[in-house]
Amino acid sequence: MFRRDRFLLGTFASNCSGGMTVTKVPERWSSTWDNNLALAGLLDDAGIDFMLPIARWIGYGGETDFHGSVLETMTWAAGLLARTRRIAVFATIHTTANNPVVVAKQIATIDHISRGRAGLNIVAGWNKPEYEALGLTLPDDHETRYGYAQEWFDIIRKLWSADEHFDWNGTYFHLKGVKGEPKPFAGEPPILNAAGSPQGREFATRNANFLFTPAIDLGRSTEEIAELKGAAEAKGRSVDVLTFSHVVCRPTEAEALAYLEHTGKTNADWAAVDNLIRLQFAHAQSFPHDLLALIRDRMAAGHGGFPLVGTPEQVADGISALAAAGFRGTTLSFVDYVAEFPYFRDTVLPILAARGLRPEA
Repeated sequence: MFRRDRFLLGTFASNCSGGMTVTKVPERWSSTWDNNLALAGLLDDAGIDFMLPIARWIGYGGETDFHGSVLETMTWAAGLLARTRRIAVFATIHTTANNPVVVAKQIATIDHISRGRAGLNIVAGWNKPEYEALGLTLPDDHETRYGYAQEWFDIIRKLWSADEHFDWNGTYFHLKGVKGEPKPFAGEPPILNAAGSPQGREFATRNANFLFTPAIDLGRSTEEIAELKGAAEAKGRSVDVLTFSHVVCRPTEAEALAYLEHTGKTNADWAAVDNLIRLQFAHAQSFPHDLLALIRDRMAAGHGGFPLVGTPEQVADGISALAAAGFRGTTLSFVDYVAEFPYFRDTVLPILAARGLRPEA
């Protein structure tokens, strides 16, 4: 994740039914373990940099119950890291639902399994019905959410660095005689956080290596990235910005647009899309609210991700535009990751390598 010789590429949400496409087509992504293992092998062999999961506890309803079937992310990451050689794999963890002493040990363990390829994606919380399903209370104010998350991560960092047992008497946690052994394999693993609110971005620029945010308008993104990097630099830190994209790559533009229409409009699960948008408006600030209502189609096609649609050359142009805007990398999603990634690998990656955005295969 920290190599500077490439524009980072990963996948997103392959642990979730439907992936990132809220569609009813029969070939939509099935998030079985066998499918995830097959995808990890393809990505690892192709030199893709990382896999990022979504931690989800209840689906979004509709005809497909989008994200109704989800592989838990810590155990998912452990299994994939044990079966791959190069790729980084993140675990996505809700702070409120997971004890920091346990998480510190879990991440250190999977980092040893993989010889230093584990990552932690921190979620301070936004989806209120999920917390209700778990019997937890999600504070309405972002100050409390991120105050809790900050103390949670401070404990993890101390467990990863302290050589002696210690007590902790904070606002939210009271611990006695704790110590973290083993430490992560080779220093602190990469930390990722998606944040849209001012409090969330303060947390991300203070703690994360990578801030994850949508790319809706690239002109707006360029300004936003500069502001985020400036906020991190003011704290004496360096933060890179990642985004997420949805890929429909075909030999012709007409074929790609037709498939996008087929999956993301004609056969979209609009009830699930509207539930997703409603919850984003009610509880999250990951998407700018002034733009959220304008991207309903994009929410169906790729969960709001940046559209990479067209020929291999056009898809490569889209990735080049993300890099030019200042993004450090992007995740990729497909209607069927395993079926569609090989064409992207064989046609788009060589173009990116020729442009200096990726290493040679």
